[in-house]
Amino acid sequence: MRNVTIGIIGASGFVGRRVAQVATQAGYGVVLYSRTAREGFRKISADEAVDFSDVDVVVNLAGEPILGLWTEEKKKAIQSSRVQGTRRVVEGVLAAKVPVLINASAIGFYGNTREISVDESSPVGSGFLAETCLAWEAATEPAAEAGVRVVKIRIGFVLGPGGAMHAILPVFRFGLGGTLGDGKQWMSCVHLDDVAGLILWAAGNPDIEGAVNAVMPEPIRNTEFTKSLAAALHRPAFFPVPAFLLRLALGQLSHVMLDSSRVRPTVAQREGYVFRFPTLTSALEGFATPK
Repeated sequence: MRNVTIGIIGASGFVGRRVAQVATQAGYGVVLYSRTAREGFRKISADEAVDFSDVDVVVNLAGEPILGLWTEEKKKAIQSSRVQGTRRVVEGVLAAKVPVLINASAIGFYGNTREISVDESSPVGSGFLAETCLAWEAATEPAAEAGVRVVKIRIGFVLGPGGAMHAILPVFRFGLGGTLGDGKQWMSCVHLDDVAGLILWAAGNPDIEGAVNAVMPEPIRNTEFTKSLAAALHRPAFFPVPAFLLRLALGQLSHVMLDSSRVRPTVAQREGYVFRFPTLTSALEGFATPK
């Protein structure tokens, strides 16, 4: 897909910056979008369709961060930024006749999976995040109905120099890390470079359409994640955080940390995507500190 221009909404965010870097390095044209006026970006208006002139693929990664106390106001911002924002993006895609839309979603779509293994064929779960993801993805339907190839990238827990790891790493580096709750909950992680890789792979593969889980081939339990991260940092991890304390301190946000996400990337594996970081150990190598 050389001589192709990719427009990235949310290009100043943790994932968006990396997608822009990888796309540029691969020889794609890149157009960056921002809600605020800044050099090198096209400005997005909340009241108008986005200008996608001269863009061949749109990658929409925008959305209010989910971290923070989930007050009613925060929950409305999380949902509306995704649903209403995607509707504006779709209006622009249709107006400019862009043939491909890669729209972010999240594995929160599946809710609390407990011990059940799920993939792209599984139904939507329950809870605030599942409801938000369902509405978020539904906002892309007018584009799909108009013949746009829509890919919904359901992103897992991203390992990289930002996002949630920005808050977790200092705790572990000080030797204060530990399991969350009983540590039995499943986590479906993915390296930042594989998120970018999957997005560009999907953009360039005309056979990819619909939901694609952006997670490593094998989910892991929180206890394993804790031990592996502590080992990579050569630090102890003896400070578990009880579930009741998380619920007391974080309210509904605690579900993100205590619920299971046992998700598999069936579509990516079936269609031949090769993970750069297929295991937790390989993904955490970049965080290792000298002994």
